[in-house]
Amino acid sequence: MILTKNNAERPAKAGLFYFARKGELQLNKLIITEKPSVAQAIAAVVGALARKDGYFEGNGYVVGWCLGHLAQLVSAEAYDPQLSRWRVADLPILPQDWRYRVPQDKRRQFGILCGLMLRDDVSQVINACDAGREGELIFRNLYDLTGCTKPTLRLWLNSMEDSEIRRALGDLRPGSDYDRLFAAARCRERADWLVGINATRLLSVTYHRTLNTGRVVSPTLAMLTQREADIAGFVPESFYTAQLHLGSFSAESKLFSNRAEAEEAVVSAGGKCIVTSISQKEKSEAAPALFDLTMLQREANRALGYTAQQTLDYAQSLYEKRLCTYPRTDSRFLTDGMEEGVKSLVLCAAGICGLEPPFAVYAEQVCDSSKVSDHHALVPTMSAADCELDALPVGERELLRLMAAQVLRAVCAPYRWLETSVELACGGVTYSVKGKTVLDPGWRVYDSAERRDSSLPELHEGDELPVLSAEVKEGQTSPPAHFTEGSLLAAMENAGETPDDAERKGLGTPATRAGIIEKLVSSGFIERKKAKKNTALIPTQTGAALTAVLPEQLASAELTSEWEQKLSQVERGELAPEAFMSGIEGMVRELCGSYTAKLASPQFPTQGEVIGKCPRCGCNVVTGKKGYFCESSICRFALWTDNKFLAAKRIRLSKSQAAQLLRDGRIHINEVYSAKRDTYYPADLILKDDGERVIYWLDFGRKDR
Repeated sequence: MILTKNNAERPAKAGLFYFARKGELQLNKLIITEKPSVAQAIAAVVGALARKDGYFEGNGYVVGWCLGHLAQLVSAEAYDPQLSRWRVADLPILPQDWRYRVPQDKRRQFGILCGLMLRDDVSQVINACDAGREGELIFRNLYDLTGCTKPTLRLWLNSMEDSEIRRALGDLRPGSDYDRLFAAARCRERADWLVGINATRLLSVTYHRTLNTGRVVSPTLAMLTQREADIAGFVPESFYTAQLHLGSFSAESKLFSNRAEAEEAVVSAGGKCIVTSISQKEKSEAAPALFDLTMLQREANRALGYTAQQTLDYAQSLYEKRLCTYPRTDSRFLTDGMEEGVKSLVLCAAGICGLEPPFAVYAEQVCDSSKVSDHHALVPTMSAADCELDALPVGERELLRLMAAQVLRAVCAPYRWLETSVELACGGVTYSVKGKTVLDPGWRVYDSAERRDSSLPELHEGDELPVLSAEVKEGQTSPPAHFTEGSLLAAMENAGETPDDAERKGLGTPATRAGIIEKLVSSGFIERKKAKKNTALIPTQTGAALTAVLPEQLASAELTSEWEQKLSQVERGELAPEAFMSGIEGMVRELCGSYTAKLASPQFPTQGEVIGKCPRCGCNVVTGKKGYFCESSICRFALWTDNKFLAAKRIRLSKSQAAQLLRDGRIHINEVYSAKRDTYYPADLILKDDGERVIYWLDFGRKDR
């Protein structure tokens, strides 16, 4: 089913609904949510208690739900059947009349929602899809494709608690207030299609294998590959220090570049050293901000080993259970209007963690409306105080505790300590040592990291201290660390050069970064490898080879970050959607018109044992589990071992037979089964490929050889 706004296939218009007693038309408000669980929660609040087929109804409300994106952009061949064959000559593909399709498994629900929107008793439609860019796109695509013209309102939820639903229902905004958000969402959707379709076809045809590329996926892969190149090319350098052991503490010299200098310092050290200077300075570390999604994913990866996608899934489930606020947020603060409720939130968080709440709560340091965009920070809801934690799945329970612990840390006083710096002289060499005395643990009383008080004994300038022993310590410079999911999320968030006050930075958004990592893994471009306590993300040979052939436009984190900035400008009305799309189309045209194959690029790994050349495209044909296949998956040439013709003749192609077929176009088979006669006979099996399909036939004119 391919749909446009003007040709949408819609169910017949529903009939009129009347009160049986009065004969008057009962007007209903239709609420559309993104997920069934959200629809159920809202229906309970508005009193739509009658469960129907695909929706709830009652008390003047009808509440229906989508199943994520009901409508999706069609593939390129839907615009022109000739585009089913991938050719560089057909690029760039730039649709002018964008079309959508409804997947088979979602058509039934799509039809139900169409019927609801067109019902005569529905007076207005309320968009209650997830409050963000993608939620707006899901609703607007549905609304446009049904041809609905009824007025729309926007319900903007920060959590799934009944009190928040009631608040949002009392603060409905005209749907037109979110036109710019929808414009940015549609620009994102179409820009990703243009870059993905054209770049994937361009590189796949050029290098004879499927190479999925994208606006955000490709620069992320390039960043991972560059890190591995930096690690591989790293040459460690040794350094040396002389170390004095002075009883309860030790002091070190400056770094020496060669061992002889350090050994000379040790030899010259006498039995005593003299304290030459002492300085003290009070230092502090402010409490961390609350979690946004990216920081929660990073902390869950560090502390619990969860992938970014696992964390998002657990958080989404907690949200739908009304136990945390909206997860896909990029804000780390609450609004100013929430300050009065912070103490109650802290008590709730302390209960979740099984800890005493802080003596003093600094609510003002977690509330700043100027730093809140679409949604405030990610925190537990008050409903979480009454939930049975042990009844939750382990992943959800641990994640809720992480959120709660961050609330406790965020409202505490700063961590304060006194740093003492001491310099000593011994044998003409200067040594130094630092001590730390905690003055106020502040927020770190809720920090699980191990902390050691390294106070020094009372010292004064001119004191002589006995040297118990001296030795040379050797160290080496370390290579960059492999990316983990946590460190990659941080790198994606900070990629590119963007202004400090930019609303959105980096590659992708908090809502999309987990999906980007999973796409790289599922495409075979990166893999997860256990390394000590962490799991590293390592590019595969295919991923490294793809990075080497990526055009600069796709490998650049700066360019992709700039696009995300422009999408934010579209949201704010500072940039016309047409201008953004014009820039994307221009980039795609330049890419398709100027790209040339990089002959010196690393070799892509062979997918199986090579047995011959493809008669269609000339690429290698390799062995597989179910036959012999062209290495270029866009070619689709295959010799299937379970081919119906061959199976009926009880012929199972061996590797050598398949190789001879590719080379000579025919092979001799001594035993070909005849079902009609229930016997075997010799014949030549002949192969012909017409560019679309493989055809076999038998030649009986030759004798056994």
